[in-house]
Amino acid sequence: MKLKPLGDRVVLKQLEAEEKTASGIVLPGQSQEKPQQAEVVAVGPGGVVDGKEITMHVEAGQQVIYSKYAGTEVKIDGEEYIIVKQNDILAVCE
Repeated sequence: MKLKPLGDRVVLKQLEAEEKTASGIVLPGQSQEKPQQAEVVAVGPGGVVDGKEITMHVEAGQQVIYSKYAGTEVKIDGEEYIIVKQNDILAVCE
């Protein structure tokens, strides 16, 4: 199944959490905090959303940092994705 976001929505695939700290301590699965860094999988068309013209500034394949409590998590074909609005994306990693 392929996800096609509508309006100003963006589909993200979250990057894996670090299993070790910088000092080399291995973290068990439960204590790992989910990173707010993800890869853009699909981008909506933008257009007029809530009476405002929206231009999409991200594209598939980019890595981004998004707001901690943003979006809706979905699981499709065993893969987990997050659907967020473009304004919940804080930065593009270059």
